[in-house]
Amino acid sequence: MAVEDIIRRIHETPWLMVLVAAGGGTQALADLLKVPGASRTVLEARIPYSPASLKDWLGGPPEHACSECTARAMAMAAFLRARELYSFDRPESGSNVPVAGVSCTASLATDRPKKGPHRIHVAVQRVDFTRSYSLVLNKGARSRSEEEEVARRLFLRGIAAACDVEFDEEMPLLAGETIEHRQAEAPSAWRSLLLGEVDAVSVGVPHDWEKGRPPLIFPGAFNPLHEGHLRMARLAEARLGRPVEFEISILNVDKPPLDYVEMKHRVEQFSLQERVWLTRLPTFLEKARRFPGCTFVVGIDTLLRIADARYYRQEPSLRDRAIAEISQLGCRFLVFGRVLQGRFVTLEDADIPPQLRALCEGVRESEFRYDISSSEIRKRAQDQSQIHGV
Repeated sequence: MAVEDIIRRIHETPWLMVLVAAGGGTQALADLLKVPGASRTVLEARIPYSPASLKDWLGGPPEHACSECTARAMAMAAFLRARELYSFDRPESGSNVPVAGVSCTASLATDRPKKGPHRIHVAVQRVDFTRSYSLVLNKGARSRSEEEEVARRLFLRGIAAACDVEFDEEMPLLAGETIEHRQAEAPSAWRSLLLGEVDAVSVGVPHDWEKGRPPLIFPGAFNPLHEGHLRMARLAEARLGRPVEFEISILNVDKPPLDYVEMKHRVEQFSLQERVWLTRLPTFLEKARRFPGCTFVVGIDTLLRIADARYYRQEPSLRDRAIAEISQLGCRFLVFGRVLQGRFVTLEDADIPPQLRALCEGVRESEFRYDISSSEIRKRAQDQSQIHGV
């Protein structure tokens, strides 16, 4: 079937999309728009080409501009934008709306040498699934325009998948090239969370809050979960005599939103005996309202962000009001030290407002020190992958 016929079938479906392309695949956007009926399909198209533009689109800087993870984050941001645009035109619409976000990020041949492989990542986000397609190209085997053609077709395949339209156009692959496919289906509770129908869902063994004080809440990205996190949790439980429950917000103040593949991966790191919350609570004030009376288990870097006025539109009065409400809700902080800018920093070293310090209990360096961060673990894994040519 010709590409134009596939696009015509896409336009005949009820699906509306926000499309975003960075580094390649933009010809697919032109293909969609030149076939009559595009207004029934395309809500918006974005091309965040510069690092600043991509950061703005994602709500935070990606670790890598061209990766499967970044493509999925771009698609999730596009999905959320599609829901926003759809609701603006149809304020009476409910949660079950046919919208999708589709993204393409590519690192292709250019006018300067590239150290890494030439690659294309496409992702699709709907309320019921996250899907990705990844392709590493034979470096130097094609011209830029030929690589763009591959990106165009892979992006169109993702757009067709978002609409449940079969894409049977042949992909111009060379020997040794394979499209890697990944998909995560969303349980109904995760769909409700993404749609904002609930603000939190839990996985694992629940604790009985009625038999005592509220549990300890350990918020974090856990990307990945490591020994330091587990030691913090066990020490907090022994010190305060309450169970720790982990919390991962799918929305973050300065990081890209989490998709279903990422949510599944992070939850599966934990033992089935642990209770893990997935939430839509990016700020500690929102967390405190959801878990009143709890003690938050945090690193000193997290506490410094709570005290930083830039997270409150540079208005210290907003920060102070948030801290006051957290206090009124009965919440406190158990604070662990971390290496920051080459030195180990504890609560005693922190320059924070007195009203926040009054809510905190510090853990001494002699009780806990773990110098390896999640970001360092990710970097080591990436370096190993490059050494082995993955």
